[in-house]
Amino acid sequence: MASDYPLYIDGEWVKTDETLEVLNKYTQETYVNVSKASENDVDQAIAAAESAYKNDALSPYDRYEILKRVSELLMERKEEIADIITIEAGKPLKQARNEVDRAAQTIEISAEEAKRISGEGIPVEAAPGSENRMAFTIRVPVGVVGAISPFNFPINLVTHKVGPAIASGNAVVLKPASNTPVSSLKLAELFHEAGLPKGLLNVVVGSGSTVGNQMMQDSRIRLYTFTGSTEIGLKLKQDTGLNKLILELGNNSPVIIDEEADIKAAAKNTAAKSFAFAGQTCISVQRIYVHEAVQQEFQDYFIQAVKELKVGDPADPQTDVGPMISEEEAKRAESWIQEAKDSGAEVIYGGTRKGSVLEPTVLTGATEEMKVVCEEVFAPIVTLLPFSDIKQCIDEVNASPYGLQGGIFTQNIDTAFYAAKKVEVGGFMVNDASQYRVDLMPYGGVKNSGWGKEGPKYSIEEMTEERLIVMNLNK
Repeated sequence: MASDYPLYIDGEWVKTDETLEVLNKYTQETYVNVSKASENDVDQAIAAAESAYKNDALSPYDRYEILKRVSELLMERKEEIADIITIEAGKPLKQARNEVDRAAQTIEISAEEAKRISGEGIPVEAAPGSENRMAFTIRVPVGVVGAISPFNFPINLVTHKVGPAIASGNAVVLKPASNTPVSSLKLAELFHEAGLPKGLLNVVVGSGSTVGNQMMQDSRIRLYTFTGSTEIGLKLKQDTGLNKLILELGNNSPVIIDEEADIKAAAKNTAAKSFAFAGQTCISVQRIYVHEAVQQEFQDYFIQAVKELKVGDPADPQTDVGPMISEEEAKRAESWIQEAKDSGAEVIYGGTRKGSVLEPTVLTGATEEMKVVCEEVFAPIVTLLPFSDIKQCIDEVNASPYGLQGGIFTQNIDTAFYAAKKVEVGGFMVNDASQYRVDLMPYGGVKNSGWGKEGPKYSIEEMTEERLIVMNLNK
């Protein structure tokens, strides 16, 4: 493994004087150093992207071939990239391997969608006086895409931005999370090897306050795709004027356990999907609303399933729950647990921290104003909340400012459809937890959870503009 990584700008590997330290998230030791972008580096990356977009346009089939090759390379280098994710993100190895599989699928889907971008015929001849006219639409790329990605899926959420952008004929300037930049640089290496013309993908590493802010203020970037906190997403929306945006923001996912659910299956499913990657996914289960009639039964099965999760070294293939992204974040989550306890909540399982590893934690007796309920905890913490009436429960669910994904477990189809229509989220799962996602589906939230959709087909729609062509025929 290289001891340091350069930036990737205009098809070249660029070393800078200043570097950023990337830690092994389990041992907290230095893993590698990565070159840190200056203002000039960011400017050169955007200039390279703009030039490549204007001068090196690829045909749809060329885009398909390059993306398909990147997908193949991801699978060929699966173990290498999974090891990188495990070290720099602290993600358990078996989950890191799954992430590489998903990233390869995301790029493959993007490749296929590159061949399907089309417009439609518009019957303008039906309007009086336009009998000799013909009209249709085409979809054209927006130009330069500014992509800002998070730490929690350092390869797959990057491919969700880069894949559709390249598929639709755009150029990309990517700023990966400072905690996990190596995965993005590795992906750039694969695009380079697959023959992507220089300038169409550029990777600049640095803090959001410098690199991110500079990207926000550059008028050459025509669309921003951002995954991260609601606070930063709001700032991006305010600072980028009328530019197009895809925002995937915060959440505190609710799951309802109805009295007519398969309780044992629901407990096992939600336990696994509450604590995967230490709860650091936007759709991790956080609030579990359990009908009073099955409250104790569910709680017993749930705790039993949580006890079966293996906590520890993410490099161990058997580990289910590894460290959080930093010890500071683990301490922050621990303080939220303490705040809830001080206000009357009870920890019925877990709650202990060792360094950056926070044990899976289950709370009861919490109230809506506690941070563990009303804010995005982004940690291995779940709160069990009782309910007796489904309508009142859904009102409590919808009191959240977030609305990315949610779910319900029930064998009653009427209850399932009622909840699906009433819960204010972008995606709703029936007899599955909120964390379900496959990469071809439309993914995005409502309220403070975001704006626009991801999923290659849907991102391509966002990353292209519909242009109307009207022909005035002589005959």
